[in-house]
Amino acid sequence: MTHLDTELKTLKSSVISMWLMVISQLEKAEKAITQIDKDLAKEIKENEKRVDAYELKINMDCENILALFSPVAVDLRFVLAAMKINYNLERIGDYAKSIADYTEQMSASFDKKLYKATGVNEMFTISFTMLNDALRAFENDAPQMVRSIYQLDDDMDRINIKADDVICEWIQSNPGNVRDALFLHSITRKLERVGDQSKNIATEIIFHTEAKMMRHKKKKKILKVLDKEEDQDEAVKNDE
Repeated sequence: MTHLDTELKTLKSSVISMWLMVISQLEKAEKAITQIDKDLAKEIKENEKRVDAYELKINMDCENILALFSPVAVDLRFVLAAMKINYNLERIGDYAKSIADYTEQMSASFDKKLYKATGVNEMFTISFTMLNDALRAFENDAPQMVRSIYQLDDDMDRINIKADDVICEWIQSNPGNVRDALFLHSITRKLERVGDQSKNIATEIIFHTEAKMMRHKKKKKILKVLDKEEDQDEAVKNDE
């Protein structure tokens, strides 16, 4: 193993560690907001400092690899993808912290009917699925594993749009409880952005492994590319 290979392996390990921390932050955010656990909210805010420290370290590691080893081809793509994934993960960590901030400002739990109607619990579940699917794809250099992420992002958008209507109707019917409704509105927006960041991560995984730029392509075209690759892989297996 060359020195570059060792550095790339260490970089990948660091990104995975940050990834797991961010998922944990989001899981704690869900628990904090549903149980109005202010102590857990404080823990999330403290851990955000560790997420930020990870981001800085990973960025510096990427810059050092670029400066010292001048990687090319797949190695260069990996470093560039790691830098962007690092940014996406840090943003997701910020969203978890924002949800913790709302928890600290609340004095009682959300109305159960309103919480269920907005689909926040479903958005949390989808967020975890997207992040874990992307993590497995990153760990295994397997772009096909990100297929679900593009499809689930549509679900996140759909729930977010529906939540806007639900919250508007709630405010009209319950003018004395506007604050909680606005908090829920903000949370659905944060989770919708978690979906966007997860989709960006999926795009970087495809770029790294397949040298394909998907960032400005529509979802249908991305899935078509993945379908074609699946067919090619199946044909190779059949030939064998």
